[in-house]
Amino acid sequence: MGLGTGQGRLDAYVIRYELDLWSNFTYFLDDPVNGDQFQQSDRRTVYGINPSYAWPMKLGALEMTNTIGLQTRYDDIGRVALYSTRARGILSTTREDSVRESSIGVYAENATQWTKWLRSVVGLRGDFYNFDVDSSIAANSGSKNDSIVSPKLSLIFGPWSKTEFFVNGGYGFHSNDARGTTITLDPKTLLPAEPVDPLVRTKGAEVGARTEIIKGLQSSLALWMLKQDSELLFVGDAGTTEASRPSKREGIEWINYYRPLPWLLVDAEFAWTKARFEDDDPVGDRIPGALEQMAQVGVTIEDLNRWTAALQLRYFGPRPLIEDNSVRSESTTVANLRVGYALTKNLRLQLDVLNLFDSDDDDITYVYESFIPAIDAAPVEDKHLHPVESRQFRFSVIAYF
Repeated sequence: MGLGTGQGRLDAYVIRYELDLWSNFTYFLDDPVNGDQFQQSDRRTVYGINPSYAWPMKLGALEMTNTIGLQTRYDDIGRVALYSTRARGILSTTREDSVRESSIGVYAENATQWTKWLRSVVGLRGDFYNFDVDSSIAANSGSKNDSIVSPKLSLIFGPWSKTEFFVNGGYGFHSNDARGTTITLDPKTLLPAEPVDPLVRTKGAEVGARTEIIKGLQSSLALWMLKQDSELLFVGDAGTTEASRPSKREGIEWINYYRPLPWLLVDAEFAWTKARFEDDDPVGDRIPGALEQMAQVGVTIEDLNRWTAALQLRYFGPRPLIEDNSVRSESTTVANLRVGYALTKNLRLQLDVLNLFDSDDDDITYVYESFIPAIDAAPVEDKHLHPVESRQFRFSVIAYF
């Protein structure tokens, strides 16, 4: 057994984050006098440190690289609150919380070249989370711990004729809102509420191929699957997400990068997805808001006589808005343009044109109940949408030091 010289890395960060967001999704549905405007307020400082160490090793004729690492994060949330407001003035407090959330992740990875045509990457990760909530509603205060272990495996075959094949599989997770892990009373109705699991298991796999058999073209095609023990869904009348039913997504992804000239790059990405809830429920099995088709095509000019330019076109297909698929969104197509000129090696001018063709497609679409007294005789369940931002011009002067 031979050991090579290793390499260590240390990343550390501190983030200060403040948010005050006013919204009114339902107009006068809950409060016919003052309206349903509410304020979401967030004040937090985030600390993190991520050390890792990688080293090569030989085991007989086998060459391998090992990596071990630690990822830690601490969110000191001095205040995360929800207020009922009118004209941005606070009328009442729905809930106000102080949250301390800490996590520690330990991982190890081994990459081994078994033969000229076979290599593997094996990984194992363990995560521990602690949520500590101090709520203005005493019954919703508390502390919750959870841990989860996630193994992963990748097998890569080839290359043959500049083409390789791969199989990936493994476990992962997503975390839920800390406040949801200790909740016992709904903050609006004060009725009993069920807490959510702190960490939710996900399982994924993909099989595919990557090739450069055509000169100048890098192309990959993958079939993939992802299962989640609990889906996160948007709640229109609260402006937040909540844990929902178990789900399964499966699809095809095709990615291409073509460079016909040294200064010209053409990229194209396409994805088709089938997303369904896995349990039986008479309301239906579609996941509201889950994309079914996506396409992105771009053309980039790089460093052509000091000029750079990029044109990007994005398409998002129609998607179900409720579980029985009886209401669907429209498709959305947006184009963006960027043009840049290098005055010197360290000074650059740049113009961005967002929504180049001034599309009025819908950027966001949801279905829920709302009420406008001047228009509606009674509450109405209908589509609510936000159009794509109108054409914008942004001019930048960029200096490199």
